[in-house]
Amino acid sequence: MLELTEVGVAVAGGVLPTLAWLWFWRREDSAHPEPRRLIALAFFMGMFAVAIVIPIEKFVAPFLASQTLIFTAWSVIEEVAKYVMARISVLRNREDDEPIDPVIYMVTVALGFAAAENTLFLLSPLAGDTTLQTIMTGNLRFVGATLLHVLSSAIIGVALGLSFYKSGRMKHEYAVAGVILASLLHSIFNFFILNTAEDHLFRTFAFVWLGLIVLLAAVEYIKRIHRQIFK
Repeated sequence: MLELTEVGVAVAGGVLPTLAWLWFWRREDSAHPEPRRLIALAFFMGMFAVAIVIPIEKFVAPFLASQTLIFTAWSVIEEVAKYVMARISVLRNREDDEPIDPVIYMVTVALGFAAAENTLFLLSPLAGDTTLQTIMTGNLRFVGATLLHVLSSAIIGVALGLSFYKSGRMKHEYAVAGVILASLLHSIFNFFILNTAEDHLFRTFAFVWLGLIVLLAAVEYIKRIHRQIFK
């Protein structure tokens, strides 16, 4: 049975790296930062989403014929869950008042999701393997899965930012497109994880880093969107 110290190590290993990423992303909105209470709410809603997603994923798995289909379905479930959590908690708040805000909120929800998910992944090796294996698991998830959640959810945020001053119907269409693209990216990443030798996993993670660079360029563009552009 896991001791309290081991649980604490897993929680710290899962949460602290995501808080570092959250600090980085908040700097992207340093001109008009979002209220800390809403950032905290978005983060915890992301963590709560994991508790909702896990039983749903376990339920659908027996109905799918292959591991590829299972991970594809799980990707869709996770992206929809993160978006719904953001929508019901922060995206309708009056503080969501400029195009960059949905990106920050979606990234924050994603980091909360990653924090809870990473903690659960770290608990497993702590239960039976060595500390070195636990550290390696944490490092791989830090550079890979955490960034994947950020990147995929940020795609939804970018879609929302691009449609920020558009009509309600267009906003809905952009949101749906964002969720589809995020789910597709997530599914492709999982496909490569399943079909790539362990020695070459960092190549897969490198594509996520490349996607992050593209994302940062998109964020800079969204910062320059003003109401008069979309009349």
